[in-house]
Amino acid sequence: MFHIEEIKELMALLENSSLAVLEVKENDCKVRLEKPGNITVNNTGVPVAAPAVAAPAPAAPAAPAAAQKTINAPIVGVFYAAPSPDSEPYVSVGKRVRKGDVVCIIEAMKCMNEIQAEEDGEITAVLATNGELVEYGQPLFAIQ
Repeated sequence: MFHIEEIKELMALLENSSLAVLEVKENDCKVRLEKPGNITVNNTGVPVAAPAVAAPAPAAPAAPAAAQKTINAPIVGVFYAAPSPDSEPYVSVGKRVRKGDVVCIIEAMKCMNEIQAEEDGEITAVLATNGELVEYGQPLFAIQ
């Protein structure tokens, strides 16, 4: 079950993002939030949520298309490059990572979620800004 504070935090995350709809499921409880004005009616008269307009992704440095991959945000939340404000970032451009290495933290609903590399490689770009809200699927790092 979601507590009112968690729902308020989800509302703030939705309000400060370009998402039109945010749906979160925890065990058997589900919360679906929609921004006002995002409802349209299809030709059957049934209300349907309008598709969200995606913000353009930051441009990654030029590299061979086959070799360039990204580490994407698995959840919506606040991106932190380091474990604490006075610590060094987990990774930086040029650092080699192995599958399972922690590359950043995303804070969601007051929980700090360690994000891990899904494969071995070298970080070629940091695509997210420390302390900024990131969306589901948003590229955080370029890896080669």
